[in-house]
Amino acid sequence: MKRLQILFLSSVLASLVVSCSATNRLSMGITEPAIVSLSPDVKRIGIINRSLPSEKNKNVDKIDQILSAEGKMLDKEGAQAAVDALFRALDRHVTFDEIKIIDDEAVKKGLAVLPAALSWDEIDRLCEEQQVDAIFSLALYDTDTRVSYNMTTLQLPNDLGIKVNVPAHELHLNTLIRNGWRIYDARDQFLADEFLCEGQVMVSGKGINPVKAYEAILNRKEAIMDRSAVLGENYSNRLIPTRRRIARDYFVRGSGNFEIAKRRAQAGDWQGAAELWELEVGNPKPKIAGRACYNMAIINEINGNLDAAVEWASRSYIDYRINDALRYLNILRFRQRQNNLLEEQLNSR
Repeated sequence: MKRLQILFLSSVLASLVVSCSATNRLSMGITEPAIVSLSPDVKRIGIINRSLPSEKNKNVDKIDQILSAEGKMLDKEGAQAAVDALFRALDRHVTFDEIKIIDDEAVKKGLAVLPAALSWDEIDRLCEEQQVDAIFSLALYDTDTRVSYNMTTLQLPNDLGIKVNVPAHELHLNTLIRNGWRIYDARDQFLADEFLCEGQVMVSGKGINPVKAYEAILNRKEAIMDRSAVLGENYSNRLIPTRRRIARDYFVRGSGNFEIAKRRAQAGDWQGAAELWELEVGNPKPKIAGRACYNMAIINEINGNLDAAVEWASRSYIDYRINDALRYLNILRFRQRQNNLLEEQLNSR
């Protein structure tokens, strides 16, 4: 009973807080520019895999190869799966005139850490030979497998064909896959991106000894190939504009028009709400006029007119000292810069 009373009082208090609040919250969808921007002149790209094992790391790589139930070329094939997936994703989502995978032994290197960036002389050589404008490089592909096991039981048939529980080992393999990507914009000679990402594959098997438990693990290679491909495809998202939802607070208290506008907004009639807010921008009470100007900034952002939104937010803060408007003004100006970048990206594709 006491707990029900507490819950009831909490809900009542929450309702009172909401009802007394001077603002309501809305959400809207916006498009943000891609994280990575390339020169508009970049039309043809080459993808290289320089993560293959080098001679001096063969002894280290063999540890991972031994742990692969599917074969000693696990790292090599996983890296290729990541590169192929990136190729398909770029071809599907990003408009380039040409995308090609480059096989160049001179740039291949295998380390457990991200190697030094290629020199611009090397990038220029690759671009000239392959007739491309930028190089996407898988600079690092590394798998690190941690092994653990515990004692368990396993049902096996005895001499009479009856299944009985026998002591067994349960082997757990947790494989961490690390990717390191770079993008070299040869047109403007700058490193457009450097990004590290990780993925995990966990598999288990049971057997009467650790070796048999290891042999019982199925599809580990396929799981690692699939995860590597996902990492490669996900990297392409850094070149694609993204949609997300943002939250904004608008004023709902101050005058009768604000109350009616609140109900219009709740019903989805935002333009009708804006008509009432605009009536209040000349209110003799500075607080009400400032809130009305703030809300006019909100409706202009909803309509995609960021320049007008900035003007209204500036007026709200400068003329009427609505402190929330200064924070909102900085957000709007940042969105203006983002929109300009987005427009450049879209015009270059």
